[in-house]
Amino acid sequence: MKTRVIKLNPDFPEEPLINEAAAVLKNGGLVVFPTETVYGIAANVLNKSAIDRLYEIKNRPKDKPFSVHIADFNSLKQLGIVFSNDAERVAKRFWPGPLTLVAFNNKKEKIGLRMPDNNIAVLLLKKAGVPVVAPSANMSGNKAPVSIEEVLSEMDGHVDIILDGGRARIGIESTVMDVTEKPFKILREGAIPAKEALINYTLLFVCTGNSCRSVMAKALMEKFVNESGMSEKVRIDSAGTSTFAGIGAAPNTASVLKEEGIDVLGHIGKNINKDILKRSDIIFVMERFHKSVIISMIPEITDRVRLLKEGVDIPDPIGRSIEEYRNVLGVIKQEVEDIFLEIFKEEKNR
Repeated sequence: MKTRVIKLNPDFPEEPLINEAAAVLKNGGLVVFPTETVYGIAANVLNKSAIDRLYEIKNRPKDKPFSVHIADFNSLKQLGIVFSNDAERVAKRFWPGPLTLVAFNNKKEKIGLRMPDNNIAVLLLKKAGVPVVAPSANMSGNKAPVSIEEVLSEMDGHVDIILDGGRARIGIESTVMDVTEKPFKILREGAIPAKEALINYTLLFVCTGNSCRSVMAKALMEKFVNESGMSEKVRIDSAGTSTFAGIGAAPNTASVLKEEGIDVLGHIGKNINKDILKRSDIIFVMERFHKSVIISMIPEITDRVRLLKEGVDIPDPIGRSIEEYRNVLGVIKQEVEDIFLEIFKEEKNR
């Protein structure tokens, strides 16, 4: 058979061309498309002949199921997927992105699920309007392709359409995690390191310059977590809405934390970005202004952003006396301790 190759703009994929590929996919054809990890072969789950053909092309045993690719969280309902609270937290942290989650559907069947972070992939999945499986576009056992040249070397003449979106951004297959029971298990380590994927909670503290308030909050939370023996389960970070990359902790910040037995001389400041925000389960900000900045960047994480002190802005002590730093530290310490007890009360006993 003749395979049609369609070159697309990876940032702004041409919708009419995507529509054409989606129609072929919906009607039982096989379409190779790019994701952020590798290229995959899409097939309509509801079309038996398409799935049989996919198994044949991949030379894959039929007792080894394919993962389903979805465009958004609403697709989970259509597939009958109900995540536990812990599994949902993991999904929100890494999706869209290079993580495949193995979960139960409402029939208690295990199903692999992936939400790719690629404009072409998302648009194709949305336009197809059917459940889609998408293993990597290679013969089983061979290296997964990351470029159009690698795809053509194995798939030319075997599939109906190949969507050329340039080289895959990450170039490593997704990490696969089973979330059907606790503790979660890594079935295949890929683009996301196992240690990072298995973290139970990721907390982020945000202020303006990432040299005073957020440094204090992070340092105090780390102390509570370490003392409770949960350092393997929790990741804590800090960032600023407007800072100089690489800035250290303010001298007075280091001084008042030293009084608490905490050393922050190695702190390296950084600005918030979409990746660090998306990967955080809860984001604690010092002022309402910080919350506005974050929500303007990623509106869909609004429910994850909280004022550290409910209803109150914690003042910035930068440039003020060390006594003012002590006062601010006292406020932050009380709030961080309350938050620790709120979040990890049950976690400590697991």
